[in-house]
Amino acid sequence: MLPTYYFSIDLGATSGRTIIARYDGGRVEMRELTRFETTQIHRNGHIFWDLPKLYDDILLALHKVKAEGICLTSIGIDTWGCDVAFFDKDGELIGLPYCYRDPHTDGAMERYFAECMPKEELYERTGIQFMPFNTLFQLDTIRRNDKDAWLRADKILFMPDALIYMLTGESICERTDASTSQMFNPRTGDLDAKILGSIGLERARFGRLVSPGEQVGVLSRKVQEQTGLGPVPVVAVGSHDTASAVASVPAKDGNYAYLSCGTWSLLGIESPTPIINEASLAHNFTNEGGLDGTVRFLKNITGLWLLEQCKKEWMDGQVPANVNELNALCLHSQCQSLINPDDPRFAHPDSMTAAIDSYLSETGQQPAQTPADYVRVIFRSLAKRYAEVVEMLRTITPVDIQRLHVIGGGSQNPYLMQFAAEALRIPVIAGPKEGTALGNALVQIRAAGLVNSLEEMRAIVGRSIELKTYQLK
Repeated sequence: MLPTYYFSIDLGATSGRTIIARYDGGRVEMRELTRFETTQIHRNGHIFWDLPKLYDDILLALHKVKAEGICLTSIGIDTWGCDVAFFDKDGELIGLPYCYRDPHTDGAMERYFAECMPKEELYERTGIQFMPFNTLFQLDTIRRNDKDAWLRADKILFMPDALIYMLTGESICERTDASTSQMFNPRTGDLDAKILGSIGLERARFGRLVSPGEQVGVLSRKVQEQTGLGPVPVVAVGSHDTASAVASVPAKDGNYAYLSCGTWSLLGIESPTPIINEASLAHNFTNEGGLDGTVRFLKNITGLWLLEQCKKEWMDGQVPANVNELNALCLHSQCQSLINPDDPRFAHPDSMTAAIDSYLSETGQQPAQTPADYVRVIFRSLAKRYAEVVEMLRTITPVDIQRLHVIGGGSQNPYLMQFAAEALRIPVIAGPKEGTALGNALVQIRAAGLVNSLEEMRAIVGRSIELKTYQLK
C-alpha cells in the first residue's frame, strides 16, 4: 500500500508537539514537526493556560504541513485532563482556562462534600480518584467565585474538545477525557445528571458525546484559508493523553501493569469493567475511559514534576543542561532518604527543594545537600511508590502482574527504570518514548480502516519501535 500520513497534536503539561506519523501497512514512523511550550500565565494570583497561543501554535504547524506538501489523512488531538474552557453564544472564548495547578481549588473537595454530595456517593457514581483539581471541583469553585463567566458560558469544553471546536466549529465531549472529570458515570457512559445538577449545570452545556475513532468534523473554512489546507478530517482519538498512551502499550497478553511516565506518573491496569468498591475507594484509585470501552484503572502519582521544579531553582552551571547528564547525577550520591511523592506539599510549592527539605527534616532523615542528592531521592522515591501501587493493584484486581510496561518520556531514563526494576522485582519494559503521540496516530489509522482492533494496533507498535528491558540485578 502507499504510505498514509496522520497528524498527531500531543499537548502535555509542560510542552506540546506536533508529529507526522507515516504508516506503510506494517510500521509507523514518527517525525516531530514542531515543539512548543504549553504556556502558563500567572495573573492576579491565579494560573491560566494560554489557549489562544496553543491554537496559534497548531496553526503554525499546519502551515508547515502545507509548506512540505504533506497530504494528511486526518488530525487528532490529545491533552492533559480536567481543565476546561468556557465559550459564549457567539463561540468566543471567555477568559483563559484555569490551570489545574491553580490553588483556587484548595479546600474545594471538602466544600463540595459538605454542601452538594457526600464523598461516598460521588465515588460510587464516578469511580474517580479524589484530587482537588478534578473538573467538578474546578467548576464548583468558578461557580462560587466568577459569576460573570459562569452565567455567560454557553459551552463548557474540555481542553482537547475546545481546540477541536476552534479548529472545526464542532462541539464535542470525548469520552476518555470526560471520564477524568469526576462528573462522568462509567456505568451509564455519559456525564451524570445528578452530579451536574448539584452545581447547577445541564448536560446541554457540554458537547455531544463521542468515542475514540469517530470523525468529528473537518477543518473549518476559516482554518482552511489560514493554513492553505483543504477540509482535512479531524478524528477524536484518546483525547486524554493517558488514554492515547495506553493504546501504544506493546503488550501481548493481559498480565501487566502500565506506567505513563512524565510530569505525572499514571500507574494501572486495563479492565473490561469499572472497579468501584470499598478497597478502590480506600486506596483512592480511579476508573477512566480507554479504547473500545475499556477502563483504565489507575492511580495518579506525582511524577517527574518533582525534578522539573527542582531544576528551575538550580543556577546555570550548577547542573548539566542535558537531561541525560542531569539524570545521571543520581550515580554521584549515596543519599538513602525517601519522600512520599504524593505528599500535598509537593503539589505547587514556591520552592520544590525547600519542600523536599521540610519533608526529610520532619521525618528525621538525612538531608539532601547537593543536586545529585535531590535527583537520587526523587528517583528512588518514585520507584518505591510504583512498587507500593503495584501491590495495591494486586490486592484490588485479579490481574497477575508479571511485568511493568513504561511509556512516555520517563521510559528513556535508564536510572529511574533500573530503580523501578529493583523496587518492583519484576521486568520493566521501557518504550515507546512518544507513546501518547503514537497512540494518537494509531487511533487515526484505525479510523481510516487500515487496522481492525486494539491487538493489531499494539502489534504495529512492536514492529515500529525498539524496547529495552530492565531486570532486577
